[in-house]
This record gives sequence, structure tokens and C-alpha cells, in this order.
Amino acid sequence: MKYLIDFMALALLYIFVFFRKWKIRGKDILLINTLMYIYLSFVLYFTLMPVITSIPFVLNHPYKAMNMVPFIDVLSERGDFFRQVILNIIMTIPFGFLFPLTQKRTAKFGKTVFFCFLMSLGIELLQPLINGFRSSDITDLITNVIGGIFGYGFYIIFKPIIFWILDILKDK
Repeated sequence: MKYLIDFMALALLYIFVFFRKWKIRGKDILLINTLMYIYLSFVLYFTLMPVITSIPFVLNHPYKAMNMVPFIDVLSERGDFFRQVILNIIMTIPFGFLFPLTQKRTAKFGKTVFFCFLMSLGIELLQPLINGFRSSDITDLITNVIGGIFGYGFYIIFKPIIFWILDILKDK
């Protein structure tokens, strides 16, 4: 039920704010921005949700500072470190791919990596605040940025095909 409240808020935000704004700008903009919105909604689901029902309890637990030792889990072989590293990379590949497409075909590598870093930093700083059982880790931040870089590489590779498809949508 807690997750449903967050998803309902995201759906209402999309329907009443973003959908109308993006639809006016064309089918290509609507498609790309909607894909990015869905992607970011899933990132929220896996990293921060439930958010709305957690707000009253934000101050009910101590805030754990971010672990600032990169790859400490890997070096000390704690837990499922390999799985966590791979999942963090995979999680942000779509960001690196979709973000440049939302930028009117002018996104640069540095801008994409910077915004991927900001998104990841925001998640890492909010996780222990929203939920007392979560922690933040510099390794997650590093691996998320690596995923964004891979995603940007895929964007560069598939850019001609993607723009061809978007141009077809634009003409219809």
C-alpha cells in the first residue's frame, strides 16, 4: 500500500503536469520524456520508495553518514558485493542513454555524467534519511556514474538509428 501511494502520486504528476506539456512539443519529445520519466520512477522504486508515507518518520532514526571508503565491501569481500556493483552499473545505463535524448540533441558527455552524478548523489544522501535501514556508499556513487558513462557510450553508438526513428515520429 505504501508503494501504491507513491506510484499514484507519480502517475498524477505525469498525467496532470508532464503529459500535457510534452504532448504539445511533439510525439518524439513525448516518447523520450515519458521513457525517461518511467525509468526515473523505477529508480525511485528500487532506491527510495516508499517516500510519501516515510516523510512523518524522517527524524525518527539517526542519519548514518555515507561510507567514504571506495569499494570497501569488494576489498573485504563482504556480502554480495559483486552483485551490488553490477546492479548499480546496470541501474544507470538507461540514464546515460536517455538523458542526452531529452536535451534537444545537444547533450555533451560531461553534462550527462554530471547529471548522472547528481542523481546518484541525491539518492545516496536521501536513502538513510528516508529509511533508517538504508545506508549510502561512495562505491554506489562511483558505480552509478560508470553506468551512466556506459549508457552514454550506447547513446553514441545508436544515435543515428535513434534520431532516424525520432525523425519518423516527428513527421507523423
